[in-house]
Amino acid sequence: MRYACLLLTVPGPAFAHAGHLGALAGHDHWIAGAAVGIALGIGLWQAAKDRKARKDDTAADDTTPEQSA
Repeated sequence: MRYACLLLTVPGPAFAHAGHLGALAGHDHWIAGAAVGIALGIGLWQAAKDRKARKDDTAADDTTPEQSA
């Protein structure tokens, strides 16, 4: 227990979450949160577009008439 208390006094690096990056630029946490939210929204939008494009391609392949030999 003595060693554990001693280790608590040893300086170490402080790691902050992404919200503190906005504070370094002179802004509040909400700006960083908004930026993360916008990035997630764009990513989900792009994923939905890709999924729809694949679905349309599959539907176009299914409607292609079969050629008889």
